[in-house]
Formats: sequence, C-alpha cells, structure tokens
Amino acid sequence: MEQRSTDAQVANDAAPDGYGGFWKRLLAYLVDWFILMVIVVVVAMLGAVLLFAGGVPEAWAAPFGNLVGLIGGWLYYAFLESSAWQATPGKRLLGMKVVDRQGERIGFWRATGRHFAKILSALILLVGFLMVAFTRRKQGLHDILAGCLVVNRPPPPDKRYLD
Repeated sequence: MEQRSTDAQVANDAAPDGYGGFWKRLLAYLVDWFILMVIVVVVAMLGAVLLFAGGVPEAWAAPFGNLVGLIGGWLYYAFLESSAWQATPGKRLLGMKVVDRQGERIGFWRATGRHFAKILSALILLVGFLMVAFTRRKQGLHDILAGCLVVNRPPPPDKRYLD
C-alpha cells in the first residue's frame, strides 16, 4: 500500500528551507504586480485604440480596462502556477513554487480556484493573506481552500562540482 506524504514531508522534500514565508511571498507579489500591470496597461491601451477606432463610446474604457485586468490576472496566475515552472516570475525569482499537499504540480483549474480564492482573502480585511505569517505551513486562506502549499525550491546544483 502506498503511503501519502504529509505536508511537512512535502515541504522538507521539496526544498531545504521549507515553506515560502510571508515577506518573501509579499515581495514576489510586488514583482508579479509590476509585470502584470505593464502587460495589462499595454493590452488595454491597444484594445482601447482598436475599439475606439471602431466607434465604441469612450464610456466603455474603464469597464474594458477592468475586464482586461480581471482576465489578465486570472490567466497570468493560473497558467504560470500550473505550468512546468509551478510559479509566477516573482515566485520563481525568489526561489518558490506552488504545489499541492502531496508536493505535486497543480493543474490549471486548481490554480484558477486558488487565484479566485484570493478575493475572499482580500475581502476579510486582508486577513486571508496575513494568515501566511501565522500558520504552521505558511498558508493563506486561498492556499488552504485550494489545497496548496508554497514551498522553497532547492537551488540548482553548482555546475563547478559536476565534472
């Protein structure tokens, strides 16, 4: 009979430093926010130019921008966290990845659920995000709801010693 790993074993096996902590995750979020804002602004501006050239009223600019931001944010997080990287550029830069409770890569729909659960984490006065600083496995409410962990990736091997 196959024995399933515990969350603690997953974190210890996935990386020597365990779970991604609050400050590290906050910094990764800020990196991702900047990248995402650049993408969203460029796409929204190009879309607005095309729409307005086609005679769409200016009053549609704000709703269009909001829609681009909503869809862009969802696709950014869901595709990247379910990809082979298992992380957004911010998490990757800081040496973290998103896994399920068994330490496996998450699928697109679980990443989607995790992303939209962040709305709940924010609605309760950001307490869902602050939970990362106080829970044993460094999970926010959105991580718990989606059955995910954010773990530190082991560093790549030093190629000087592989010869």
